[in-house]
Amino acid sequence: MKKVKNIKLKPKFAGVLKVIGIVLCILLAIFLFYRKQINDLKKYGYSEKASNKILFTLKKDEVLKYGENKTLNAAFESEDYDENNIKNYVRIDYVEQKNLIKNINKLIKIGYNNSDINIILSHGTDESVTEFTKRDKVNYLEEFFSLDYAKLENYDRYEAYSDETGEDEIDTVIEVNLNLDKEDYTDSVLVSEFSTDMLVNKHRHLSEDFKPNDLVEASLDYASESDIYLSRLAYNAFKEMSDAASREGYGIVINSAYRSYQDQQDISDLYLRAYGQEYVDKYIAKPGYSEHQTGLAMDVGSRSVNIFANSKEYGWMLENAYKYGFILRYSKRDENLTGFRFEAWHYRYVGKEIAKYCHDHNDMSLEEYFVIFLDK
Repeated sequence: MKKVKNIKLKPKFAGVLKVIGIVLCILLAIFLFYRKQINDLKKYGYSEKASNKILFTLKKDEVLKYGENKTLNAAFESEDYDENNIKNYVRIDYVEQKNLIKNINKLIKIGYNNSDINIILSHGTDESVTEFTKRDKVNYLEEFFSLDYAKLENYDRYEAYSDETGEDEIDTVIEVNLNLDKEDYTDSVLVSEFSTDMLVNKHRHLSEDFKPNDLVEASLDYASESDIYLSRLAYNAFKEMSDAASREGYGIVINSAYRSYQDQQDISDLYLRAYGQEYVDKYIAKPGYSEHQTGLAMDVGSRSVNIFANSKEYGWMLENAYKYGFILRYSKRDENLTGFRFEAWHYRYVGKEIAKYCHDHNDMSLEEYFVIFLDK
């Protein structure tokens, strides 16, 4: 068996390998140190991209002093990061907007303080904030934007409407958000999704072919005649309400419910021939703008009295309808908001949660509820 010879490196090569080993150890140490710095920042919620930039700009100690901060993270991730604004970023609430940092920089340059910028960002979208940065500084943002539901893009309309009508900030914001500063039936919003909280009025319309997919025919136990249809949700709630009323000696009945687009057109044409255009414009909803097309609205009658407003059932409904998910849709007080005259008989199913809230808050209209909670 041959003996294996020991291989001896020449001193020159041995020295080279030693140097390479030392360099690799140094590089490994640097890499481990770097990763520790990155991990330190990640523990505070900073992304890999942001952490890299923080280290590159030698801001680690300052950033760790601030702690976790989403806006600061977004700033270091952004190409628009401005070192001069780092203390502002920390004090500005984060919002999910594409041009957040660019817009913050612009707003600072215009002269807004951090509190103002928080107001602007929280009331706008990426698009509306970007547009807002193109205008001169607004001095009294709190005038309208103390309200959570005020919209940045409506600022000029709020100003104009308030000057024209003399309305206070709350009424101005609600009415402008409902497009009441525009002519009825103009520039209206298309409502395409069926839901129990959907809002249809003279500024929000349904398409010609809109039809709830859960329509059911009301039985004569609950309706004044056959061929009355409505959403199953509303019908089941009405049956529960009607049975409860009956146990207390009251008789309520559905006189009308779902109407198609064409049904509303026929009604409009009928009243046009009988009373003229002025009457129709004032009292009759145009096709597509009638809440009856949702299948959630109904005209309620009394089984004993022809005029519902004079019946004992009317009083019972005012006291109890909310318990079953219904609201009086067109009250006398809210005619300016709903756009329709008072109708004692017109009830709308919105679900128990919304109905109770409206009842508990001074019989709030669906329009007000929509602006405050739903129109995001």
